[in-house]
Amino acid sequence: MKKYPKIGIRPTIDARQKGVRESLEEKTMNLAKAVAQLITSNLKNGDGSPVECVIADSTIGRVAETAACAEKFEKEGVGATITVTSCWCYGAETMDMNPHYPKAVWGFNGTERPGAVYLAAVLAAHAQKGLPAFGIYGRDVQDLDDNTIPEDVAEKLLRFARAAQAVATMRGKSYLSMGSVSMGIAGSIVNPDFFQEYLGMRNESIDMSEIIRRVNEGIYDKDEFAKAMAWTEKWCKKNEGTDFNIPEKTKTREEKDADWEFVVKMTIIMRDLMQGNPKLREMGFKEEALGHNAIAAGFQGQRQWTDFMPNGDFSEALLNTSFDWNGIREAYVVATENDACNGVAMLFGHLLSNRAQIFSDVRTFWSPEAVERVTGKKLTGLAQHGIIHLINSGATTLDGTGCQTENGQPTMKPYWDITEEEVKNCLEATTWYPANRDYFRGGGYSSNFLSKGGMPVTMSRLNLVKGLGPVLQIAEGWTVELDQEIHKALDVRTDRTWPTTWFVPRLCNKAPFKDVYSVMNNWGANHGAISYGHIGQDLITLASILRIPVCMHNVDEEKIFRPSAWNAFGMDKEGADYRACAAYGPIYK
Repeated sequence: MKKYPKIGIRPTIDARQKGVRESLEEKTMNLAKAVAQLITSNLKNGDGSPVECVIADSTIGRVAETAACAEKFEKEGVGATITVTSCWCYGAETMDMNPHYPKAVWGFNGTERPGAVYLAAVLAAHAQKGLPAFGIYGRDVQDLDDNTIPEDVAEKLLRFARAAQAVATMRGKSYLSMGSVSMGIAGSIVNPDFFQEYLGMRNESIDMSEIIRRVNEGIYDKDEFAKAMAWTEKWCKKNEGTDFNIPEKTKTREEKDADWEFVVKMTIIMRDLMQGNPKLREMGFKEEALGHNAIAAGFQGQRQWTDFMPNGDFSEALLNTSFDWNGIREAYVVATENDACNGVAMLFGHLLSNRAQIFSDVRTFWSPEAVERVTGKKLTGLAQHGIIHLINSGATTLDGTGCQTENGQPTMKPYWDITEEEVKNCLEATTWYPANRDYFRGGGYSSNFLSKGGMPVTMSRLNLVKGLGPVLQIAEGWTVELDQEIHKALDVRTDRTWPTTWFVPRLCNKAPFKDVYSVMNNWGANHGAISYGHIGQDLITLASILRIPVCMHNVDEEKIFRPSAWNAFGMDKEGADYRACAAYGPIYK
């Protein structure tokens, strides 16, 4: 389902007529229009369309107008609200009472009318009623006839809107488990209560045998398969790498060719399972045509599948990438080993940034001393204090090559900004090695590339903790390039058939970030989701809407934006975050 939620703008006003209200009507509505224009001009949905805003039909001064606005927003598909005012209003009468809408209030900083007084009063009402809202108040006083949005106000409005739209977009969607628990990985023990109560999502599940059934019974678009195979032959198969398996485990050319065909069919089928395919209805497969309305998915793979079938690396890599044989398009979110916790972190990053996400093992910390001992060379530049090796069995997005560029620098773009030349460059930078059959007895193909250095990235991870609930970890940093001899020596020690990203977190005086080792040592699981850009502040805002505390981050304190009610839970920000999340609990419980 691709109907995106909208953001409702609520212009509230002093209800006293015969002088007061009339003098404020134009000003209040103009502020609402300015907020709507700011959001629509700056934020996009996953398909590249502008985030739409809906403004109440009139200013809101009394409860009847509040109710009329709520009715309109329900009809229009609003998923979050921003209340705007330049004056005093009747707080409890004009506030948004929908318990599922993320909420923000901008109180205009002016002297003629007490917008700040209303802001404080209505935020108190939100806190008292258990409906937390984000308070937005400009630092500098504005003149009454000034309807521009100051930079500090705009930053908070956009941060809230970006996170709130992500929350609303998830609601009602599915996470699809293709298979079940992989090798005892805790993140793939999918917790339906978490998805339902915190994200408003349902859980769908199919056995991996469904993929075999669809292959064997031809339940896929044959024309698309022919097109996909031609594209794969041109761009992927020609970059097939050396088979490093021992002779007894090396497949014949005929077997390898059959594996290529199978993994392409897998990719089409896994996508169809997520979103459906009307072509299947034309073929007479009405149920299969529907899909599972999945905004994210995971594939178990190991080991029940990979012990005898080609692995999921090609399918996961291509689905997580911003292009395939059908052209440039929005990346999907597919978690390796059905690690739903990492899949959720990938989903958060994707919705906030509109970019493809890297899925990696947080594999190894290399200290400067260990690198020098093994290679005889010193780490330099950003890498001088040590590095973290992010590597996984071929399922990383091909966007992660860094072969897209902006101002001459490597980047990972929203799909609508990617050029055909950049697609070609990403594909050319990727080698497809026959799978390591010690790990993957059934064969298949694993992607291999080295991410370019210099990209700002944010690594995150959601963990579920008994007695506490979900927590989020965040580490902003950069990809780095190493001396080629250092890279080769370290990479070969791990697996030369898999893609590598060398990561360095930004260090600071917070305990988990005092050095690179501490980041690795405090990471809560074996996987991480990596998004282009430093988006930690947006992840924190998103987490607070969902009532998920953040247990580890290196975001500057002045960038942290949470609901104003969090201020009532103590002066230590992280402790207050935990206490507020515990007090309010999940939105959808």
